[in-house]
Amino acid sequence: MNSVQGLLAASVISIQNSCFVYPACQNCFSRLILDSRRFSCLKCGCTGEAKDASYRYRLSLKIADTNDLFDITVFGSCLDPFFGVTAEKLQRYVQDFNQLSEETNTELSTRALVQAVETCFIGKRFIFGV
Repeated sequence: MNSVQGLLAASVISIQNSCFVYPACQNCFSRLILDSRRFSCLKCGCTGEAKDASYRYRLSLKIADTNDLFDITVFGSCLDPFFGVTAEKLQRYVQDFNQLSEETNTELSTRALVQAVETCFIGKRFIFGV
């Protein structure tokens, strides 16, 4: 599943989503269903307390090499060096920021994060394992 079939040098054209961090099942990495107190995984049935949910990066990009456009999604800890922290820590930082600033509309912090990610990735060239 994680084996690289080839390498592709390409430039990032755009970010395809504004949600870079998702609550992930520790067993199968599927997106968890969260409510105020519990989480559950529809794929493997794992459950637990919402405060114990772990988070994972998911960055969907449109990239271009010299000939073609591609839509790709980059998952997991390979994004830690770009964000400077794990997905778990980034999620906690955003939550703490929203609580400290008493921000009821999280759109402001989400937009700031999207702008930072766009600045970091758009127009830059990377080598992707596909």
